Amino acid sequence: MSYFAHETAVIDEGCQIGGGTKIWHFSHIMPNCIIGEKCNIGQNVVVSPEVVLGKNVKIQNNVSLYTGVICEDDVFLGPSMVFTNVMNPRSAVNRKNEYLKTIVRKGASIGANATIVCGHDIGKYAFIGAGAVVIKTVPDYALVVGNPARQIGWMSEYGHRLNFDASGIATCEESNEQYKLENKEVKKIND
Repeated sequence: MSYFAHETAVIDEGCQIGGGTKIWHFSHIMPNCIIGEKCNIGQNVVVSPEVVLGKNVKIQNNVSLYTGVICEDDVFLGPSMVFTNVMNPRSAVNRKNEYLKTIVRKGASIGANATIVCGHDIGKYAFIGAGAVVIKTVPDYALVVGNPARQIGWMSEYGHRLNFDASGIATCEESNEQYKLENKEVKKIND
C-alpha cells in the first residue's frame, strides 16, 4: 500500500512512510523520519529530522514537530500546537547535541495552540487542552489545561471526562468502559 503526498509537499531523503498515510499542502517531511501507516499530516506541517510517528497519527494544520519527538499510535495533534527540543535556546549557541526527547504515548490528544516543552512525556490517552503550556510530565489519562498546564481531571480513552465514585471507579459515558483511580493513577479495568 502506498502513501499520498500533495504536489506541494516536500519529502526529504531517507524517510520511511507507511501505507495509507496522507501528507497535505506545503508540509515538509525532513530527512530520516519514520511515519507509520494511515497517518494524516495536515497543511503546513514541519516534521523535523528523525521524528518518529506511529500508526494513525492525526496532525492538524500548522504543527511543528522537532527532532526528539516520538508519537505513538493514535495520537492527535491539534492545529498550530508545537513541541520544543532545547531548554535554553540561543541563536548564537549551537545546542543540537542537547536536544531532549519527548514521547507522546498511545491515544493522547494535544489541543490547538498547545506548547509541549521538551523532555516532558505525555501519558497514554492524556488530554492536553487548547493553549496549554506543558512544563512537566503528564500522567496516563490526565486532563491538563492552562499556562502553566495543571491537571484538572481524568479522561477516558474515548475522550470523556471521568467522574470517580467513592470507591474510585468511573465509567465512560460513551463506551461504558470502567476505570479505577488509585494512588493518583488511572487504569482501565480489565485492560
